[in-house]
Amino acid sequence: MARDTVLKERWDVLVEKLSAQFADGDLLELDAIIYLVGVQELGQYEKKYKKDEKVNLMHIAICRLLEPYGYYEFDFFDDDGWPHYNIKEELPPLKAGEQTVLMKEAIVSYFLEKEYIQ
Repeated sequence: MARDTVLKERWDVLVEKLSAQFADGDLLELDAIIYLVGVQELGQYEKKYKKDEKVNLMHIAICRLLEPYGYYEFDFFDDDGWPHYNIKEELPPLKAGEQTVLMKEAIVSYFLEKEYIQ
């Protein structure tokens, strides 16, 4: 089976499962799933986040998701428990569609690693 077909099938399964768990069945979009990864990585689930903190959560998620691709490297946790990353390699210029595919691939890999999906 083609890699793109497998990615699409796994992505659809992941979106359905996360949407059922976190959005009462309304389908979550890519940004919402990135946000969920950020919350997962921070591990502070009960906290209400301000707008700037939500942006920072998405940044944490993107760093964590792209770490296996060699773009970021975990550095340390600060005193508030927030992870910090260093840029190892700049992302190449990507078209919007290429960016979306990269992020979906990284998210699916993340949730496979966490054994949330198969």
